[in-house]
Formats: sequence, structure tokens, C-alpha cells
Amino acid sequence: MSSAASDLARLADLLAGPEPLNWVITGDSITHGLVHTQGARSYAEHLHELIRGELGRTRDIVVNSAISGHRLPDILGDFERRVSAWRPDVVTLMIGTNDMSTLPGSPHVEPAAFTASLREFVARVRELGAIPVLQTPPSIDTANAPGRERIAEFSDVVRAAAAADDVILVDQNARFTEIGGGGVPWGLMNDPFHPNAAGHAALALGLAATLGIRPAASRALPLLEARVAAARLV
Repeated sequence: MSSAASDLARLADLLAGPEPLNWVITGDSITHGLVHTQGARSYAEHLHELIRGELGRTRDIVVNSAISGHRLPDILGDFERRVSAWRPDVVTLMIGTNDMSTLPGSPHVEPAAFTASLREFVARVRELGAIPVLQTPPSIDTANAPGRERIAEFSDVVRAAAAADDVILVDQNARFTEIGGGGVPWGLMNDPFHPNAAGHAALALGLAATLGIRPAASRALPLLEARVAAARLV
């Protein structure tokens, strides 16, 4: 039976082997990475550089199938196009910022329903023989992001779902909160809930650290770390 520990061990073996891997990175606008990086790379693009560039895995394919404004039911309803069509070996999901919305006109999603959808996603990824990776959404400025007040609750749901199914978890929410000293990490944000270029550097570092992507003599990682360190001062 798969577990987070066995998935990490399996990924380490795959990264050490000669066979090319297919990586699918999906989610909503935060993963889509448009506009808010102001021309800089998104975290998916940083991951692409680390894998295909610095690890020298040039035959690996890194696909970003995230779509701005989408919720988890959108991904489940388009699972063939968004995930399975790419015959993935690794699938990462960051979702929840839209699912939690209480804005007028938004469907109200209860945590229990979100949990069920997360676990369905994990089950479908595992049916493909791929390694699932769940990410909590980064922390936000709830005072200026109406309708997103449930960010802590929905991040807890992702953590609980990852624990229940023993899935690899990248706790981006905790990392952003730590960088913000327990508050809003202003230096990582372009608006109340979209990360800027430094925020995407932080997301990439969190994902790479958890997945054990550590290129020898990396040029990219120190640059990402420096960008995040500078953002701490904002």
C-alpha cells in the first residue's frame, strides 16, 4: 500500500534512474501563475528549471495544467485533460483558495465536501500509478480578501486529507505564515491572495525541499533563497 514515505522513496529511486518522468502540476490561479509574477517565473517554471535543467533530466516533461478561477470540482470534471492524458508519474495539486469562497454567487463548499473531493483526487491519481502530492494554499491577507476568511480551515482540511490517505504534503500555508512572522507575508504577495515573484520562489523552494529535488552545485536554488530572504525584510 502506498504511503507518503514509500512515495518519497519511490520518487528518489525514479530521479536516480534513467527513465524519463512526466510531472503534472495543477490547481487554480496561484499555480497558473499569470500576471502576479509580473513577468518573472512561476513556481511551476522554477520546478521545470530544477528538473530538466539542473538535474539534467532533459527527457522529463513538466506540465502545468492549472486554470485561474477553478475549483477542485472543475479539475475532477476535466481530469482526463488536466491529469490522466499526460500519463503522469508525479501529480501535484494546490487548491482551495476559490473553493473556500463565500462571495455572493459562489457555490458554498463545506469542509466535508472539500475533503471528499480531495480524497477522490488522490484516489484517481493513485489509480494511474502516479505519486500524488498535496499542497496547502499559501496564507493570504484575509482582511482585504473578502470571501476568503476560511483559509486556515481549508488548509487544515488539506493537511487532514493528506494524513488520512498518507500522501506527501507540502505545507505552503505554514511556510508563508512563518515567513510573515505569524502575519501576512507582504513581501511575498502581489495582492491579498496571489503570490508575487518572491512568493513563487518560496513555493518552488517548499516543493523542491519536500520532494528531495536538490541539484548538485545548484545555481537556481541560491537565487530563489536570496529572493525569499529579501522578501522577509518587506
